[in-house]
Amino acid sequence: MTSIEKFINLLSQQKNSSVLFNPYLNPILANNLNLYLDLMIKIQVKRVLLVGEAPGYKGCKHTGIPFTSGGVFQEIKHPLLKQLKKKLVLEQIESENTASIVWRHLSNYNITPLFWNAFPFHPHPKNSPNQNRAPNQTEIKKSVNYLIQLQKIFRAEVIAGVGRNGTKAAQLAFPDLIIEYIRHPSHGGKTEFISGISKILDT
Repeated sequence: MTSIEKFINLLSQQKNSSVLFNPYLNPILANNLNLYLDLMIKIQVKRVLLVGEAPGYKGCKHTGIPFTSGGVFQEIKHPLLKQLKKKLVLEQIESENTASIVWRHLSNYNITPLFWNAFPFHPHPKNSPNQNRAPNQTEIKKSVNYLIQLQKIFRAEVIAGVGRNGTKAAQLAFPDLIIEYIRHPSHGGKTEFISGISKILDT
């Protein structure tokens, strides 16, 4: 079993509940994540890890890949998306605004960050799986180990948080590192997000 397979096996131990959905219980989505991580660890340029908040119900919940949606694989011609699209199985195609903002901007760069989330499962209000909620602090703290294990595989040179929860999770996981904060692109944060991610990728 590879280090990526062990990581995904660890994720698959989380059961669904009335307030969270684990996409990695679905073998198709677990394989999508495997394909993504396998491609990312072969990157030869600067390695950047960006930590967001949690999967959204229109995006990562259906793709298995953080900060993506079925829509970005259909609409955006980023080289990594095109390469992955040939191998992925996408059972549901929806567009998610955050994913679209992120990948349209990344199309301007040769560096592609690895994306992860403070809470890697989809958090939702009780019995309302087609809505999003912010992960609570207990969920974030319990998920720090996933982030630590992912860094052992990817070995990022730069780690930044996208939004407050992503930043806090990265700080908890890596207390000895300087964690940059990037504004999340949702709720009017697009301009500041682009400025923040550009600063990191241009450095």
